[in-house]
Amino acid sequence: MRKRTVAIRLAMTVAAAVAAPALAVTKITGTVGPGFTISMKKPTKAGKYTLVVSDKSSIHDFHLKGPGVNVKTGVAATGSKTFKITLKKGKYTFVCDPHASVMKGSFTIK
Repeated sequence: MRKRTVAIRLAMTVAAAVAAPALAVTKITGTVGPGFTISMKKPTKAGKYTLVVSDKSSIHDFHLKGPGVNVKTGVAATGSKTFKITLKKGKYTFVCDPHASVMKGSFTIK
């Protein structure tokens, strides 16, 4: 009887572990356009993120680069684009490549 109880408890523990939800990934957003604007919700901690970029102009792109990250939207493309990224310690920059001198920003993960 004791072996059966242990087996049932083990089965319940395994079932609970399999059914447990995955750790939530934090969503951050970026926007480029419609005018000569670029912005991003700036994270402060290292970790896994889902970056959702809203590209509102066919003359801009949104380019995020930093340690281990190099993602961007297309210049002619508009709409929403989603990236899975992992941020590590270091400095990150986001920029519109065609207008880099005026459309840029940065943040640091410590």
